[in-house]
Amino acid sequence: MERIKGLNEYVKNEKYRKALNLPNEQEEEYTMLAQGEYNINYVFTHPVTGKKLLLRVNCGSQMHLEHQIEYEAHALRLMEGSGRTPKVLYVDGSKKILEHGVLVMEYLPGHAMDYHTELMLAAPCLADIHSVPIPESEEILIHPQNPLKAILEECEEMFKVYLESPLGDGEKKTYIRELLDLGWKREAEIQLKSGYQCCINTELNSTNLLINGEGKSNYLIDWEKPLFGNPAQDLGHFLAPTTTFWKTDVILTSEEMEKFIDAYIKAVGNRFKTDMIREHTHAFIPITCLRGITWCAMAWVQYQQPDKLIFNESTFKKLNAYLDMDFLKNIRGYLEP
Repeated sequence: MERIKGLNEYVKNEKYRKALNLPNEQEEEYTMLAQGEYNINYVFTHPVTGKKLLLRVNCGSQMHLEHQIEYEAHALRLMEGSGRTPKVLYVDGSKKILEHGVLVMEYLPGHAMDYHTELMLAAPCLADIHSVPIPESEEILIHPQNPLKAILEECEEMFKVYLESPLGDGEKKTYIRELLDLGWKREAEIQLKSGYQCCINTELNSTNLLINGEGKSNYLIDWEKPLFGNPAQDLGHFLAPTTTFWKTDVILTSEEMEKFIDAYIKAVGNRFKTDMIREHTHAFIPITCLRGITWCAMAWVQYQQPDKLIFNESTFKKLNAYLDMDFLKNIRGYLEP
């Protein structure tokens, strides 16, 4: 665990060990499982229960939250009743012993979803998550009143990093600006009718869905950017080409998108109203594409910094692929009427 300074000492502290009922003397071994752009995950086996657990170290916040790890833990606790998310066992965002937030949760089995063969298995998973009732008293989850506008404002903020960087390509700066202008034009023409609201994940990459098969438990992990909002925002993100292409080479056809929406509506049943889901999903898809492009532009600049804490070689390759002019021109097709 040498990648995170002080983590070896952290897992020996009394508060951590007592909260997880770990023996006073450390017996468990922590192994790197995976790292995203803002978190590093380790897996270990509890020496008493024999259960595999996941230790998540937070190194940054996409949402610019001071209490990022507590925010993520709160969403997971809200979603526990869905049976589709990991159970939270420990959270510490104090940053007193370690300068990063720490979360320990269940380790869930499964493999990353295959868009070719397992796409439809995600429909009941998302339907169960979106069907969890959120208390009226809920105040912690961020709730954008105009979600399309909120995404575009986030896009502008991220694009600014690329636009103002001397490292950015002039032609691409101009083209992404044109794409954003098309996005704002679409947003001005769309009136999302208010309807059912729930806890949404907003980051539905294939690697965040753990699949075990038909008739078995399939899960959604990685809840670092949840919101209280329209379930169609999740569907739009899940189906958008900027999402499907991220860890694979897949871009879904219109027919595949429609079949998935059909399966989702069927899985929801009568748990909440879905009459506007299809229309709303198609409103979110092009705006979600802009979020993907502008995030990649921002991240590309960040990846040029020599002191970047987390560096994923596969991510760096994808950043270049998303900023390729041919890919950007393909995305324009989703934004133009």
